[in-house]
Amino acid sequence: MEAGAEAVALIRDIARSASRPEVATGVGGFAGLFRLDDRRLLAAATDGVGTKLEIARLAGRLDTVGIDLVAMCANDVVCTGARPLLFLDYLAVERVVPEEVASIVTGVAEGCRRAGCALLGGETAEHPGVLSDGRFDLAGFCVGVVDQDRVLDPGSVRAGDVLLGFRSSGLHSNGYSLVRRVLVEDAASLRAQVPALGRTLGEELLEPTTMYVESLLALSQDGLARSAAHITGGGFVENIPRALPPDLGAAIDVQAWEPQPIFGMVAAAAGLERTDLLSVLNMGIGMVVVVPRSRADDAVVRTKGLVDASVIGEVVAEPGVTFGSRRN
Repeated sequence: MEAGAEAVALIRDIARSASRPEVATGVGGFAGLFRLDDRRLLAAATDGVGTKLEIARLAGRLDTVGIDLVAMCANDVVCTGARPLLFLDYLAVERVVPEEVASIVTGVAEGCRRAGCALLGGETAEHPGVLSDGRFDLAGFCVGVVDQDRVLDPGSVRAGDVLLGFRSSGLHSNGYSLVRRVLVEDAASLRAQVPALGRTLGEELLEPTTMYVESLLALSQDGLARSAAHITGGGFVENIPRALPPDLGAAIDVQAWEPQPIFGMVAAAAGLERTDLLSVLNMGIGMVVVVPRSRADDAVVRTKGLVDASVIGEVVAEPGVTFGSRRN
């Protein structure tokens, strides 16, 4: 994690040398903002699916990881308050198998439908001698638009604001290097029924990432959201501070929700406490939205039917992220 943070810091400095006057925010946020005109800004983000792709390959099911790809990018874009408009994908394969490529892109198209954006194009590249047989990699690029007066801005956050957590569908698309190491022995292990999960391990691990576009935009458009953090790699510890001013922090009530059983399985197999994974996995909360305390109940009501949302903590005057329980 430290190496990744250092790389981002170095890249941020490099990116400053390749800028334009229209750039409003660059490297470091969930999405970059580029001024389109006097009223609107474009928001853009890129991401991948990571080693979850290896689970898809082992399971022989390629039609869901495209949903993950779009969700990872669109959920970043909507953290600015922008509505996703268009998406492009990049698929690298050892060799083109038309049916497999079509299956992967079917998932991308479904993800775009869920995000409400257009699949504008993409690229499929063969990399023989670089990728081994059957392996592939997948990346995507999403662009959205937001009115200047509706941008979700960490600078607007105040101590005492509450943190609204949006329930995840499970692991989403992060932590799969750990998951593969402790839970996945081979393709056969993915076909095994797991009573605690109520389905096979493969079905659980390939559950698509939840799309939070409509639920977060509903709060933004009603003036109920100040900022938002997409909980991806780095978990709560790395992502929540990106939605806060540098001088503020977050106090999380770890008893405010119950993580899905898969998180307990990962913790047990890795020999860790579930709280240890709060800096690695989403632990059942895929998006955290900062809401004025006086509007917290309104925000929960507004998201009914869109996402399972609940208050999981508050913004505090000390920087950093701390974990505790109000029920102690």
